[in-house]
Amino acid sequence: MTDRFLLACRRQPVDRTPVWFMRQAGRYMADYRALRERHSLLELCRTPELATRITLQPVDAIDVDAAIIFSDLLLPFEPMGLAFDFVKGEGPRVEQPLRTEADIERLRLFEPREGLGYVLEAIAMTRRELDGRVPLIGFAGAPFTLASYAIEGGPSRDFAKTKALMYGHPEAWHRLCTRLAQVVSAFVVAQVEAGAQAIQIFDSWVGALSAEDYREFARPHTAAVFEALKPTGVPTIHFGTGTSAILPELAAAGGDVIGVDWRLPIDVAWDQLGSERAVQGNLDPTLLLGPRHRLLRAAEDVLQRAAGRPGHIFNLGHGILPASPLEHVQVLARFVHGYRPA
Repeated sequence: MTDRFLLACRRQPVDRTPVWFMRQAGRYMADYRALRERHSLLELCRTPELATRITLQPVDAIDVDAAIIFSDLLLPFEPMGLAFDFVKGEGPRVEQPLRTEADIERLRLFEPREGLGYVLEAIAMTRRELDGRVPLIGFAGAPFTLASYAIEGGPSRDFAKTKALMYGHPEAWHRLCTRLAQVVSAFVVAQVEAGAQAIQIFDSWVGALSAEDYREFARPHTAAVFEALKPTGVPTIHFGTGTSAILPELAAAGGDVIGVDWRLPIDVAWDQLGSERAVQGNLDPTLLLGPRHRLLRAAEDVLQRAAGRPGHIFNLGHGILPASPLEHVQVLARFVHGYRPA
């Protein structure tokens, strides 16, 4: 059933629980590592043929119910005027992080078909190559997470610079996030037009906020992105980590499906979100590094708690870690598909 994932997004009955994995195309796969030996991450993202090839690797190797386009959250930065690169062992680094209101004002809006045309070309190419085997997910970063990267210059533990701007200069903060929301909205709508059949919005760092701060500083801008996607009619997924304290707020911002990490049992999280939402998650990705019996026991617990309710998409609580054995990912996908509620 090639539409199993899309049916679950809409809380419709399916023959078995759909499964896909965040970062399912990545460093744990030997084929991907071989490409990375010859190309930088940005080269892979900017070359549609290579991005398509990487997107298809897990579809060929693992029994997943969806593909997600190989890309990166920060790609909109460059056409906005924020140069960045990836530093080995550290992750992304913005060359000149935002420090002043003047820095924010210099950020450019752009037409995604021009500034990010290579992503859209990869989506169209991947749809052709998939030939209906599984649906294709497009994605982008939420305004809060993108703003945090732009201000911090890279990963952060305390988000001190981000919150200093947020609390100390709220008008500037909202101007920044409004601009980011405009860029992200145009980009994800263009992804749908290029062939994406669902869109996931990653707010990877939003767990750094309290519920009150989320309502004031993040929710209006994320909601604007989901509002822009409504006319497209495609299912939308809203994902963040460390969000146990703000799950209802996340749902209020938007998303047909709410991603849940491993910090709350999935049935508890679903009760908080309400039956009108589908739920994605929520296995701890580090379990893929341990013995199979523990991995499958934890997966069974997730499935038992979901209890076959329409609208559960099995996934990890975050992305596959690079050291994860491919065989464990394959076994997990087969286990999910073979599971039947008692």
